[in-house]
Amino acid sequence: MSGSLGRAAAALLRWGRGAGGGGGLWSLGVRTAGSGAAGGGSAEQLDALVKKDKVVVFLKGTPEQPQCGFSNAVVQILRLHGVRDYAAYNVLDDPELRQGIKDYSNWPTIPQVYLNGEFVGGCDILLQMHQNGDLVEELKKLGIHSALLDEKKDQDSK
Repeated sequence: MSGSLGRAAAALLRWGRGAGGGGGLWSLGVRTAGSGAAGGGSAEQLDALVKKDKVVVFLKGTPEQPQCGFSNAVVQILRLHGVRDYAAYNVLDDPELRQGIKDYSNWPTIPQVYLNGEFVGGCDILLQMHQNGDLVEELKKLGIHSALLDEKKDQDSK
């Protein structure tokens, strides 16, 4: 990870630890799948999973309790944008899912983010999209209003 991406990821991680931690109202729309719920890692099953919801995340742990810093950073970025309605799959609960999603996307790492059935990337890509404004635009295409737009309006009106 480059220096600026690393610093931004670290800042997001620090922010996430101090921001009310685990659960709360922000997580009401998040659907998590535990062991066996994803049904393994065949290409057909994975294709159905990534297309089932507008936003899908394969991570280590759950949004309420991420088990690695990169998964936590993805959760925090989605939280910053006010994305509450997304499917999250814990790859630590299912080794077949963990390997299957890597093969499906041809991407070697977790977390993995899908928007409208299309693979976006991992933590570094999502962080870059967040920083350059592309994530706001991609969410808009899905009919998801980024909370950062409201925050910007509030700052502009002061």
